[in-house]
Amino acid sequence: MTREIDVQAIEPGQEVEIDLMRPEDAPGVAALFKAIYGEGYPVKTYYHPDQLMEANRTGHIISSVARTPKGDIVGHNALFHHVPHPKVYESGAGLVLPAYRRGDIFDRMVTHGVKEGAPIFGVEVIFGEPVCNHIFSQLLTNHQGWTTMALEVELMPAAAYDKEKSAQGRVSTILDFVTLVSRPHQVFLPPRYRRQLEFLYAALDDERELAQADQPLPNAPTRLNSEVFASAQVARMALHEAGEDLESVLESAEQEAAGQGVVVFQVWLPLEPWCGRAVELLRRRGYFLGGLLPRWFDHDGILMQKLAASPSWEKINLHFERAKEILALVRQDWESLPKGS
Repeated sequence: MTREIDVQAIEPGQEVEIDLMRPEDAPGVAALFKAIYGEGYPVKTYYHPDQLMEANRTGHIISSVARTPKGDIVGHNALFHHVPHPKVYESGAGLVLPAYRRGDIFDRMVTHGVKEGAPIFGVEVIFGEPVCNHIFSQLLTNHQGWTTMALEVELMPAAAYDKEKSAQGRVSTILDFVTLVSRPHQVFLPPRYRRQLEFLYAALDDERELAQADQPLPNAPTRLNSEVFASAQVARMALHEAGEDLESVLESAEQEAAGQGVVVFQVWLPLEPWCGRAVELLRRRGYFLGGLLPRWFDHDGILMQKLAASPSWEKINLHFERAKEILALVRQDWESLPKGS
């Protein structure tokens, strides 16, 4: 039986080393998540040491930890994979014991993941999802040199922040990217969003050839992979191929997700020659632009999103000017949706 770890009893002020997680660290990581989030963190793998170690073994998760000389775990951050292209990882699941938050532990763990964890599994692009109920994680990714490319409106449930009482209502996030391995390629921009995407591409740390997405939907079946995160009330749908049956496929996926309590719907749309038509169909269904997703499908995509209720725009707390500009273009697109969509 695994011993119960009292995180609050960890002696403050110890020096820490940043290292890849070892099997003996996993119970300490689980205890840290429970101490910070209660049972509210949406990804339950971090609460189960055996599952967490298996995910690290396969490279689905690459955990960096802050470890004291006594072996106590006082911080955790991970690279993890959950998007269509297997070489694109998110940096997240980051937390530090309150008694250790005055130093640079968080920044060191993120840097460790990029420099030490990413090469082990051939990661080519990393992104982060800084939350917008405070600015601390936004400062971190900016310090790392990552570039904001999208805004996910009201992504996270308030319940995830109940333990520390740091949010009222759902929490939005931004998406900040860094390219580790260059891959120049041609992308096709929907005419409706050409101006917005040209603005986003101007800051990309890689090369792209911009073309027009003016082709009809293919005469082929739609391929849509949908995943529901019930505890977060979020559905994420990756559109790999769009056909003439796109609307009926979307309708079916949305109805199934809504039946599970989903209130935030996201579609990841590849920047293919037909994506302009797909954008117009999505807007008729109430979706609006979130931003750019570099290398999401190996080639680039965009985020489209729909909410069950009107967003609380005033609760989105942003620090940097680029993120504020992205908020403005996202909100403008939401406000321009067809009536009744």
